[in-house]
Amino acid sequence: MISKRSIYIWGISILCFVVLMIVTPTYPQDEDYHNFADQRTFLGIPNMLNVVSNFPFLIVGLIVLVLCHHGNYFRLSLQGELWGWTCFFVGVAAVGIGSSYYHLKPNDATLVWDRLPMTVAFTSIVAIFIIERVDEKKGTISIIPLMMVGIISILYWRFFDDLRPYGVVQFVPLIAIPAMAILMPPMYTHSTYWLWAAGFYLLAKVEEQEDKVIYGWTHHIVSGHTLKHLCAAMVPVFLALMLAKREIEPQRQSLLTTWRISYRRVKESRLNGERQEYNYTEVRTTES
Repeated sequence: MISKRSIYIWGISILCFVVLMIVTPTYPQDEDYHNFADQRTFLGIPNMLNVVSNFPFLIVGLIVLVLCHHGNYFRLSLQGELWGWTCFFVGVAAVGIGSSYYHLKPNDATLVWDRLPMTVAFTSIVAIFIIERVDEKKGTISIIPLMMVGIISILYWRFFDDLRPYGVVQFVPLIAIPAMAILMPPMYTHSTYWLWAAGFYLLAKVEEQEDKVIYGWTHHIVSGHTLKHLCAAMVPVFLALMLAKREIEPQRQSLLTTWRISYRRVKESRLNGERQEYNYTEVRTTES
């Protein structure tokens, strides 16, 4: 049974999205997007570095999927967690295939198969966060609806040439997940890995924007888009390391609270050190 609070949250979210669609102009796909800096062909493969730099997604995704389901290596105790992480790493592995296919012949039609698995990864990671930080049942129930939202955003772009819904699906997690990681008490330890993952994804977006600039800086050795793939592939790597290392968090305090406590201890330690140094100087002066 869905609670009234959940209905209110979904209602407010939908209302905000509708308002956003009304007040903002249509954002069509820029055809120049497909004009990547590095278009070199090696071994008969067009745009080779942009193609092969996607393979880490496939490798990491498949390896972690095996670890999730073979002997429960990551000790996933909640069914919703298992489903959520499975969807995420299936999306990651599919990005390796879809993005490679797109870069063989970049155009809007092939770009669908690049963006579709990315939306699966984006939306499933939000559901995982809800499971861990808000409520297990609500997070589990949200997995399918959130993925459907991502798929609809891709269909909307293809039919109406409007990237606004896809932009929301892509960038809301980039803002929401670090904020939730910092402010909300975690179920598990090693929450800082979420911030490392978000940092690498943000770096990947910067490299994507500066594709041609980076290609020039490196004297046409590697482009920003190739580096973007490699940095983005570090996101599932850090999340897999987090899954391997984490344990149940006994104190359940947010990173912000932890940082405040650490800062207070460092400050108190410095004050105590200054006092001891002052007392020592005072004693030495008296003895003299």
